Amino acid sequence: MVTARRQSHPRPQTLARRRDILEAAAEIFGSKGYTNGTLSDIAEQVNMTHPGILHHFGSKDQLLMEVLRFRDETDVQNLVDQHIPDGIEFFRHLVKTAFTNAQRAGIVQAFVVLSAESVTDDHPARDFFMDRYRTLRGEARHAFEVMCADRGLVPPDTIAPASAAILAVMDGLQVQWLLDPTNVDLAQASEFAIEAIVASVLEPRAAILTAEAPREPESV
Repeated sequence: MVTARRQSHPRPQTLARRRDILEAAAEIFGSKGYTNGTLSDIAEQVNMTHPGILHHFGSKDQLLMEVLRFRDETDVQNLVDQHIPDGIEFFRHLVKTAFTNAQRAGIVQAFVVLSAESVTDDHPARDFFMDRYRTLRGEARHAFEVMCADRGLVPPDTIAPASAAILAVMDGLQVQWLLDPTNVDLAQASEFAIEAIVASVLEPRAAILTAEAPREPESV
């Protein structure tokens, strides 16, 4: 008779230890970057050895990916089925995320540093951030389409640039806030920008910043 192998479930102590390592890694990568932040730095932070970190995560690259996933999971942990909602609730979720981020500078710093580093060649997080932004732009476009449908509107051609702009504004404000938190209110500035971009799609008005075509120089 073949005995079925029991599924392995990590012990609570192991899960708690892994979480400690992830939080320490987020702090180290946020302050030093992925390249300069070492496993030894992280191990010292949690009173472990370098091999001990590798026992839990296998490699530095794998630890980085787990840090990024850990960060994203914290954004949706209070949502139903951990799923980002559609329509206007999607944009309300983005606003709530900005207010939450204003209380967790360490996680925000790690995200900002790693996302900036990921544009370099062969960075281990490059594919992660490309997929992440591609997915979020798609979710934003879908949310706009749902809102337009609810209002009986034909989706305008501004949906695609607006979807990219919302993400860019949120990330850019995080940089400003980290550099000068006294003079930049991350939560309120993000809320203002998101509401303005959503309104520009649903209630378009005449453009006031459209540049005129450059004039041809007059011939002498």
